[in-house]
Amino acid sequence: MTEVETVAVAPPERAQRRELLEVKGLTKHFAVRSGLVSTKQYVRAVDGVDFSVARGEALGLVGESGCGKTTTGRMLVRLLEATSGSIQFDGRDITKVKGKELRKLRQEIQIIFQDPYSSLNPRHTVGTIVAMPFQVNNIKPPGGVKKRVQELLELVGLNPEHYNRFPHEFSGGQRQRIGIARALALRPKLIVADEPVSALDVSIQAQVINLLRELQRELDLSFVFIAHDLSVVRHFCDRIAVMYLGKIAEVGDRHQIYDTPSHPYTKALLSAVPDVTKLGREGSGRIRLEGDVPTPINPPSGCRFRTRCWKATEVCATEAPPLSIKPTGGVAACHHPETY
Repeated sequence: MTEVETVAVAPPERAQRRELLEVKGLTKHFAVRSGLVSTKQYVRAVDGVDFSVARGEALGLVGESGCGKTTTGRMLVRLLEATSGSIQFDGRDITKVKGKELRKLRQEIQIIFQDPYSSLNPRHTVGTIVAMPFQVNNIKPPGGVKKRVQELLELVGLNPEHYNRFPHEFSGGQRQRIGIARALALRPKLIVADEPVSALDVSIQAQVINLLRELQRELDLSFVFIAHDLSVVRHFCDRIAVMYLGKIAEVGDRHQIYDTPSHPYTKALLSAVPDVTKLGREGSGRIRLEGDVPTPINPPSGCRFRTRCWKATEVCATEAPPLSIKPTGGVAACHHPETY
């Protein structure tokens, strides 16, 4: 990926944190039927997740495909109903809000989707797409909708004169900028970015990341940044939460996570990131996990990572480790954390 600027938004100090979002025990189970007798089972996509996001902070949510990070993001914006748990946003519980209250909430929480083309209606012009939030919420911005839409297009680096063009006339990076402009239309406080650069060419990824960073600084935005590209997360996010099989394995600031990870899974995940300084050398540090990720229909007892962990002992099978502070300073769910 093209090099990204290394200047980042400073994370709020722990003593001065003003929480915008607090997630507690968030769970999402999907019912499935299997077998000749049609037995009802549940996919535990998200199974008791806890984290928080401060005002002006970017929290990265990372993990392997299928770990539940996208499902978590969709519950935050209420595209999916939570099975249990709570989502506290700006001091109020939004887990069950509906109707007018939900429409008002979506003025404050927006989402940027992974695929910048499928998330845009190909039959609508850019102007219509970006203006949609104003129409849905019956909002009339000062100076009119067209003027505000053109201001948003300029804000994300697009030509305001392209107001009447269609999505297919733009490149992938430009289409993602259109999606970002739409998300910013109602001046939200929190944006859930669901792998916003994974569908883009690597030469464009840095441009979009730098744009999001500039917008974060200018508009005092908070982000839940969902991604599997650990290098992107390292540049953009203040803190990082690592998910495995529907649960949080570790949470910490980016220096702790990348330099001294506490959880063995985090260490294995980071070891898979290519390092040109170690190519071709013996003992490069790559950790190869054995076996497949267990099914979320019937996850392992105790620690969910134990079936692939080289540190697993009997206690890992009988007791689920709680999230607790470890010697490295991070918060991890592990009976045998890394100590360095």
